[in-house]
Amino acid sequence: MPVDTSATLSQLARQLAADEKKLALGGGKAAIERQRAKQRLFVRDRLKLLLDEKSSWLEIGLWAGWDMYSAWGGAPGAGVVCGIGTIEGRRHMVIANDATVKAGAFFPATTKKVLRAQRIAMQNRLPLVYLVDSAGVFLPLQEDVFPDEDDFGRIFRNNAIISAAGIGQLAAIMGNCVAGGGYLPVLCDKLLMTDGSGLYLAGPALVKSAIGQEVSSEALGGAEMHAQISGTIDYRDSTDEQCLARLRRLVSMSRPDPPEPAAPFTRSGASPPARPGTDLYDLVSPNPRDEYEVRDVLDCILDGGSFDEYKAEYGLSMVCGTARIGGFPVGIVANQHHRVRPADGPIQFGGVLYVDSADKAARFVMNCNQDWLPIIFLQDVNGFMVGRDSERSGIIKAGAKLVNAISNSRVPKLTVMIGGSYGAGNYAMCGKAFDPRFIFTWPAARCAVMGGEQATSTLLDVTVKSLKRQGHTVDAKELAELRDKVKGDYDRAADARYGAARGWVDAILDPAKTRETLIIALEVATRHAENEPFKLGVFQV
Repeated sequence: MPVDTSATLSQLARQLAADEKKLALGGGKAAIERQRAKQRLFVRDRLKLLLDEKSSWLEIGLWAGWDMYSAWGGAPGAGVVCGIGTIEGRRHMVIANDATVKAGAFFPATTKKVLRAQRIAMQNRLPLVYLVDSAGVFLPLQEDVFPDEDDFGRIFRNNAIISAAGIGQLAAIMGNCVAGGGYLPVLCDKLLMTDGSGLYLAGPALVKSAIGQEVSSEALGGAEMHAQISGTIDYRDSTDEQCLARLRRLVSMSRPDPPEPAAPFTRSGASPPARPGTDLYDLVSPNPRDEYEVRDVLDCILDGGSFDEYKAEYGLSMVCGTARIGGFPVGIVANQHHRVRPADGPIQFGGVLYVDSADKAARFVMNCNQDWLPIIFLQDVNGFMVGRDSERSGIIKAGAKLVNAISNSRVPKLTVMIGGSYGAGNYAMCGKAFDPRFIFTWPAARCAVMGGEQATSTLLDVTVKSLKRQGHTVDAKELAELRDKVKGDYDRAADARYGAARGWVDAILDPAKTRETLIIALEVATRHAENEPFKLGVFQV
């Protein structure tokens, strides 16, 4: 069901924490015990042994698959854990199958989640570690997993591209590794395998069916066979614990992380924000009709006293400026969420992009590219202003300039959805389609083509006209029921969890943790810079 807009952000954050604790259990306690009975560790127990103690962990896609695949019993976390953590002092992207969820099989959301993790690793030159424990493609949904350019095979293509780019990849088979999925670990730089695991293109049952040969799992593709006969694996270990310890030793022998940040990015000493992050619970309401001052939000995120606002008296429905977060110099592009009165012209509404605010933001984005400043987008946007006056003023041209500047940016872009993210406003504020290095959302945020009330009226009108064409007259009671259903369905699809389930965002954040999450994201995003000129396409003027 959609987020309760009568709740406070604090209440939503507590509910988020409780829900994520359940999601972290994967297939549940009984499934975890079955995994342990096979002398295999639960995926999150493996991560505890792999990652450095007390190091930061930025999980990607925890909500993937949420409330999906109910016909098949669900797929919590899409059956894979992905995130950025530190191993022997070196930051890595970790992709680890969760065998408690359908034996780690790949659902469509699983593939999407793994591809997103690989993309983040490629963009930020992060070495990868894969903990493989998967039965392969989830066959009932194979047509949505197998053949396309953003499906299962793309993972292996990425393995090869990542290797060619000189980005390290280590894989450890700690359970099943079946069929086409076998290519993933074999395409990595180093391959480990535990006793009792299996690596084969076809399992014993399929081999018997295909060619009539009877063979045991161990003889077909066990660790001993691959270590002694096929030579496919590089290291063989008896237990998960031994394998993970060896992984850490191998990582310790690899190249250390580059100095952070890489030139031309810089970082100086950080100062605390002017206000604590917990103030955000009271500053911003989950109810989109409630106004707030976005500069107060920035006071909870930015290093105190570091914000220099750009064109502060112009384009008032957008707040832009330079600042520091954790010592990192950044550019800020944020939607204002209360009514403002420009020096000339009528009152402007918060969350709406006007010609002046779009022009201002486009120019500021270009400045950030000139100065190599990563850009933080804080979205609470209803879209662009519509109507005769706005069209005559060239609102489409202004929006196109902003989209052009963002599309061609060479600097890292990080996006946080604070509230609404609607229509073309999503695009102009660097939504997922515009390649943000990371994209996060608060629990009360909403993402859709338009707001719920407007969409409900439009959809209801279409539905009623369709019923009338079929000879059905809708009475007042049925109209009210239809309205409730249409609005409920639309609001459900705009919910932050719905989007996170489908990979539209990387994580749902407790608002109070926005600053610390952005600092980790900046540490990752500034590891590498492509030394290329800032180029723009055609601008309409």
